[in-house]
Amino acid sequence: MSWYKRRNFMALTGAALAGCTFTPAYAPGGPAATLQGAVRVDSPDTKNGFDLVERLEERLGRPDAPRYNLSYRIETDRIGVGVTPENAITRYHLRGRVIWQLTDLAGTKVTEGVADSFTAWSATGSTVAGLSAEEDAAYRLMRILADQMVTRLLASVGTQG
Repeated sequence: MSWYKRRNFMALTGAALAGCTFTPAYAPGGPAATLQGAVRVDSPDTKNGFDLVERLEERLGRPDAPRYNLSYRIETDRIGVGVTPENAITRYHLRGRVIWQLTDLAGTKVTEGVADSFTAWSATGSTVAGLSAEEDAAYRLMRILADQMVTRLLASVGTQG
């Protein structure tokens, strides 16, 4: 494609985006403004719950004047996937799922969803290294799941105001 044709293509693409009323989620007045500081997440009772809530509060802010309550249930499953001929497991997958529901302060369901993903770690080092790798995998998984939840919240509730 020649430079001339590329410039025309870019100009047309820019014009098309300008006409679609696209608003960045975190821009002033964007969809995230509705949720910023307005979501009270249930208190965590496990390490995974703590990591999940920490990430949700990083993304949505701590609730100043809560308008919504976010309840969740975390499920995880550790699966051995790398096995040596001696039956020693050398690699694990940590599969996780969060079933969540957002309600307003009156208790009326606003939206709900399921976030799921997985992470993995190697178990070939020392015991301490394996435990540390497992803990890190769980931490990364909770961050991934929280980010999925926030994306879904922004797409559904963020546009309602």
